[in-house]
Amino acid sequence: MQNLRRASQWLVFLVFVFLFLNTEYKDNDVLAYAVNIFLRLDPLVAGAAVLAGRAVITLVWPALVVVGLTLILGRFFCGWFCPLGSVLDFTSATVFRKLKRRTQVPESWRRAKYLLLAFLFASSLFTLQFVFLLDPISIIIRSFTAAVYPAMNYVINSTLGPLYATPVAPVTEPVYGFLQRHFLAFEQPHFRMAGLIGFIFFGILAAEYFQRRFWCRNLCPLGAMLGLLGRSGIVKRRVSEPDCISCGRCERDCRMGAVEKDFFTTGRADCIDCMDCRAVCPEDAISFTGGVAAKGAGLDLSRRGVLTSLAIGAAAVPLFGSEAYRKSADPSLIRPPGALAEDEFLARCTRCGECMRVCIANGLQPSLFEAGLPGLWSPVLAPRIGYCEYNCTLCGQVCPTGAIKRLPLEEKKKVKLGLAEVDRDHCLPWKGDSECIVCEEHCPTDKKAIRLRDETVVTMYGETRSFKRPYVDEGLCVGCGICETKCPLTDRSAIFVTSRGESRADAPMLM
Repeated sequence: MQNLRRASQWLVFLVFVFLFLNTEYKDNDVLAYAVNIFLRLDPLVAGAAVLAGRAVITLVWPALVVVGLTLILGRFFCGWFCPLGSVLDFTSATVFRKLKRRTQVPESWRRAKYLLLAFLFASSLFTLQFVFLLDPISIIIRSFTAAVYPAMNYVINSTLGPLYATPVAPVTEPVYGFLQRHFLAFEQPHFRMAGLIGFIFFGILAAEYFQRRFWCRNLCPLGAMLGLLGRSGIVKRRVSEPDCISCGRCERDCRMGAVEKDFFTTGRADCIDCMDCRAVCPEDAISFTGGVAAKGAGLDLSRRGVLTSLAIGAAAVPLFGSEAYRKSADPSLIRPPGALAEDEFLARCTRCGECMRVCIANGLQPSLFEAGLPGLWSPVLAPRIGYCEYNCTLCGQVCPTGAIKRLPLEEKKKVKLGLAEVDRDHCLPWKGDSECIVCEEHCPTDKKAIRLRDETVVTMYGETRSFKRPYVDEGLCVGCGICETKCPLTDRSAIFVTSRGESRADAPMLM
């Protein structure tokens, strides 16, 4: 069973990587796989989105399967199917394999994950969704999207790319070609806040130095939720008293610290069915069956601590909700096509980064403070970095909670993300400096939303010249941002997009 569990972890991680690499445009506007399945299996994401969004979200029905199996098998998901758990186990087994951990993490720290779960429950109940900060599935997908994959892509390109003109090219070029076809991005992706997102992810991995599965034991709210659901599961750790010789190997080798000092008592909320204790037992005294189990340890939680966490979660709503309302009028807050009204969008959005990963032009970026702290890392269009491809609907296909609706292509083309505006004090033709029609050339709408008109002006040098000056037809502009992306000026674009006139129900600015 231990080998089967290891095989399951490797298989799950390979499936995770496969789906991650296929979360991109493949010469077709329809994705062939349910690339967001891990998020849809996540009961914490599902519960928070349903509570905060005040809606039944059919997309997350697979989470009910995990809940049902947890009620039977216990907290098995963390040991067998969590991709972040697989990465943590790999890190511990390789980087920290021979480390003798001398730092003793206080047992009281285990309470933190339950208190965090209570905080997230209360805030979600009152429509403020902070699950994205601590959900492990959101963390690993967001980290791979914004930090890990772009960094690996850059390292491989900068290492293998320059070798094409060296004597080792016959060896490296086939490898490089294979990676370009199956692994590397067509263009180097880059994201704002990649350093912070990567720092948090590698900080979670580095915590293995102090304790195996430090994150899972002490901080993971999904683990806390599954532990509570699985405490009374049918399958439990069982120790045969006549066969046990009290060697202590089960307690010493338990990666979750679920085996108590007496070797018979099991912290059922912490046990992840990893089978390590069974594998190391020299007398085969341990089994995982549906029979009568040995004693189970209770939860070390105080009523005061739980009530305080609930109160803080509820109090966070008026504090941060008002900030989100104020920030919703920020003209730089340009949401993806199909995004729900701002309050509902923030209630459902898991900040997983799937939409940013799939964005063809790298235009969707994690927000900084455009939407306040409640909107941190939610997707915004940053046109100076990239644009919204006119013939693409992929972001709506990968959103696991429906925060971004899946739109038919013809409907998507009519959605206004905002409006473009020409900065006449900066635009080359309007200043009389030189000809430029780049924005008009790239405008993708069927009838050009950016148009040109011939005007004769006297330049600053006293010359009389005719320029084709661009202007925006606001009735046709959809705010895709390609004009701002392609503007050749290197400092700031002479044409820019704001959320003015967006199609969403609570458009922050009027036309």
